[in-house]
Amino acid sequence: MRHTDPIEARAAAEAAASLRQLNERSREIFRRIVETYLTTGEPVGSRNLSRALPMTLSPASVRNVMSDLESLGLIYAPHTSAGRLPTQTGLRLFIDGLLEVGDISGEERSQIESRIAGAGRRRAVEDLLGEAGEMLSGLSRCAGVVLVEKQSKRLKQVEFVNLGQARALAVLVSEDGDVENRIIALPEGLPLSSLREASNYINARIGGLTLAEARARIEKEIEERRVQLDELTASIVTEGLATWSGDGEDRRSLIVCGRAHLLEDVRAMEDLERVRLLFEDLDTKTDLIHLLGLAERAEGVRIFIGSENKLFSLSGSALIVSPFEDTEQKIVGVLGVIGPTRLNYARIIPMVDYTAKLLGRLVP
Repeated sequence: MRHTDPIEARAAAEAAASLRQLNERSREIFRRIVETYLTTGEPVGSRNLSRALPMTLSPASVRNVMSDLESLGLIYAPHTSAGRLPTQTGLRLFIDGLLEVGDISGEERSQIESRIAGAGRRRAVEDLLGEAGEMLSGLSRCAGVVLVEKQSKRLKQVEFVNLGQARALAVLVSEDGDVENRIIALPEGLPLSSLREASNYINARIGGLTLAEARARIEKEIEERRVQLDELTASIVTEGLATWSGDGEDRRSLIVCGRAHLLEDVRAMEDLERVRLLFEDLDTKTDLIHLLGLAERAEGVRIFIGSENKLFSLSGSALIVSPFEDTEQKIVGVLGVIGPTRLNYARIIPMVDYTAKLLGRLVP
């Protein structure tokens, strides 16, 4: 379901080895502990487990199995004489090896289709992605996140406006009506007519292209000297396109929706502190953009849990994300949800996957 890097592959192999050590009885007890945690957030004790199991086991026998699971690092006791909760390792093992992921309901499928497809007919691409984030946030009761390459926008027009003092304002207009401005430096001795010539040259070639496509095409033409532009005018053309391409955070647009949902299930001061730390994580946009960027190389849904990534090491949160493509099958962004590790993974994973595939049919 998800791409793994070498570190994740090693963790998955270790989890698989742990899973092979569990017999049917141990697996069932472990499964019940994790499922109880995901449903209620509460630890479960041996007496309640012995009553709920499909096989007949005494509380003492259940305690012995729980002791074995604890020695494997899969569960732990949050405090003395308590039941058991899954560790992060145990939760990862459950997700990778025991979780049964179904499909989203017909009602949820219809809701996603009506909201996303309806927004796609009426709105600009960024509004469509915002709607997708809001919709996932509402259905999952988590924060929705969307990361998209700004360069995926299709261009309509570029203009250069002289500001004096060897500076010009480069104005980019996309097909969806967005306007972005950048100030660029002009080469010494540039005649004002070169600004108009540069604008005309770019506009004759960019219609319907993304910024990345336009830049690649025009730079190739200039490099191969297949254009009738003098050296100074050519420098304005390449500088004007490069100023929007940028790198890192500047190339990407990050949308975070529905933070308030993260406060809905706060039961204690430690929960409130966890959410506060998560809000700080969400505000650290550079780290979040980097994390989501990792998911762009994934095949399908990818899951990050707690300290598996330094961004969530303090807040103990989980991120479920999937890359999405444009209509030409090029990956242009990532979307998903962020919430506590106690998520309904079986429901949210197919929801994120389906929304990503739907966007792939709508994003131009």
